[in-house]
Amino acid sequence: MISPIIVKAIGCLPDSFLRYTSRKILDRYMNKYADINVQGMENLKGVHRPILFICNHLSNSDALVIDRVLKDEDITFVAGVKLSSNSLTNLGMKITKTIGIKPNTADKDAISKVIRTLKENNNILIFPEGTRSRSGGMINGRRGVVLMQKLSKASIIPLGIYGSEKLLPIDDRDMALEKFHHAKVMLNIGKQIEVPSKMKGETKRDYEGRVLDLLMRSISGLLPEEYRGVYR
Repeated sequence: MISPIIVKAIGCLPDSFLRYTSRKILDRYMNKYADINVQGMENLKGVHRPILFICNHLSNSDALVIDRVLKDEDITFVAGVKLSSNSLTNLGMKITKTIGIKPNTADKDAISKVIRTLKENNNILIFPEGTRSRSGGMINGRRGVVLMQKLSKASIIPLGIYGSEKLLPIDDRDMALEKFHHAKVMLNIGKQIEVPSKMKGETKRDYEGRVLDLLMRSISGLLPEEYRGVYR
């Protein structure tokens, strides 16, 4: 794995060279270990920008895979602030646009930044589950993604990723101990989701729950049965 000392040294480089060096290092790892397969690129044609991409979350390599596949979309990733403390994910944050969010909280500042970024016509990717699944199956999504779409009016495209949990497996002892392994990774790109209107007499909470369920099941439909978890 990449030495924290090396990452610290890279961090002292000028911004342009820092991004270049970080990209080269991560490309080397991805080229060596990741066999990436993609389906559904045609679903991006004709979709009004900006796009709010939503995806299940299995590994710290998820964003690296998505950034590689969808590099032309110039995506800003919503990522947990703790990722900056890990040598590998810190490199990833240097080569991608990121908005840091505090996990398991209603981080109003981060949500405001996401909405502002979308309104400025920039694409965003968020993992609505808020954390990586330890079982491989999807876990309950969080309502923040519904608010982001509602206030930004962004188009929503679901993504389904699997195999990344083998590429860079979770190590709950210490994120810094996570290492790359050879793996086949599949990324399925779904069709744009049409968000329904609020029904007469429907409470705000019930409406948001219905929309969230629609979004999460749109992701699960792009995954094999064993990855669908609570959204089977």
